[in-house]
Amino acid sequence: MTKIIAVVGGKAADTRSLDLAYEVGKLIAKRGAILVTGGLTGVMEAACRGAKEAGGLTVGILPGDSHESANPYVDIPIVTGMGEARNIVIVKTADALIAIDGKYGTLSEIAIAVSLGKPVVGLNTWDIPGVIKAATPDEAINLVFEP
Repeated sequence: MTKIIAVVGGKAADTRSLDLAYEVGKLIAKRGAILVTGGLTGVMEAACRGAKEAGGLTVGILPGDSHESANPYVDIPIVTGMGEARNIVIVKTADALIAIDGKYGTLSEIAIAVSLGKPVVGLNTWDIPGVIKAATPDEAINLVFEP
């Protein structure tokens, strides 16, 4: 079965975080996995762009009521009308998460994933129990693809 990896993070991120997200998205696609994000800007868009440029499939779980809010690299926009509550859908859909940058929305996704026992790897994000730190995109990808 194809793995589904979520990339969660800030919608207004710094250049370093955007570069990390782009590379992570690319590596997810190269591993043949499906990328799921919140479908908006920032880390979500950078990861989707990386995955698309590497030939991958991207899914955006959108908070609003219109598929038009999705970033241009989302293949499958899922409109929820749920606002931040859509974070639960993102986490429940994914086999593992990679968190990059982010504020409290990202923290909520991390908390939900940890409480559900899903692996969470962090790059330049919250340093809290339950988050496995990675120094590079390659290390993050290797950690989520370990058996």
